[in-house]
Amino acid sequence: MNLILLGAPFSGKGTLARQIAKDFGLVHISTGDLFRENIKDGTEVGNLAKSYMDKGQLVPDSVTIAMLKERISQKDCKKGFVLDGFPRTIEQAKALEKIAKIDAVIELDVSFDEVRRRCLGRRVCSKCGEIYNTSTYNKTTCKACGSPLFQRDDDNLETVNHRLEVYEKQTSPLINFYADRLFVVKGENSPQETYKPVKNFLKRSD
Repeated sequence: MNLILLGAPFSGKGTLARQIAKDFGLVHISTGDLFRENIKDGTEVGNLAKSYMDKGQLVPDSVTIAMLKERISQKDCKKGFVLDGFPRTIEQAKALEKIAKIDAVIELDVSFDEVRRRCLGRRVCSKCGEIYNTSTYNKTTCKACGSPLFQRDDDNLETVNHRLEVYEKQTSPLINFYADRLFVVKGENSPQETYKPVKNFLKRSD
C-alpha cells in the first residue's frame, strides 16, 4: 500500500505518517530527510542536490524523483510507503505516477488560522530536538531531557503566511488531481482523534 499525505504546513503530516508507518508496516519517507541523508552519505544524487542548494537554487524535480525512485526500490519498501512532503506540485505528481502506483491520498484539512497558531506556538528542544507547542505544553524546558526550549527563527507570521501562499498556489491543486483516491480528515483535533478515521479507512483499504 503506497500512500501520500497532503496538507498545509503544520497540519500534522509527519506525526500522522509515523503512526501509519508503525501500525501498517510501511516506510515513512520524508523528502526533507531523504535530501539530508543523501547529502550526508555523499551519494551521486545527494551531491547533485547539494550543488543546487549551495547556490541557493531549487533542486530540480528530476533530481528529487531520482532520489525517491532509488529509495522506494529498496527492500524495506516492498510492503509500501507513506510519502510526507511530496509531491508538492502537479508536475511532481505526474512524474511520481511514472515510478510508483499510489493507492490512496490522505488530506489533512486544517484551517490557515490554526496553522498560524501552531507555527507561532512551536518550541523545539535545543538538545534532543523534541517538538512542543505552547497550547499543550507551556514550560521552557524539555519534558524528555530537561534542556531549554527555543523558537525557530522561521517560526514567524511572515514566513508562515508565505508558506501558506505557496501551498495554496502550488500544492492545493493536487486535491483535484487525486480526487479518485482521496480521503479527507479534519486535522484540528488531537493526533489520536485525527488518526482514528484514517486507521479505519486504511483497514478497509488494506
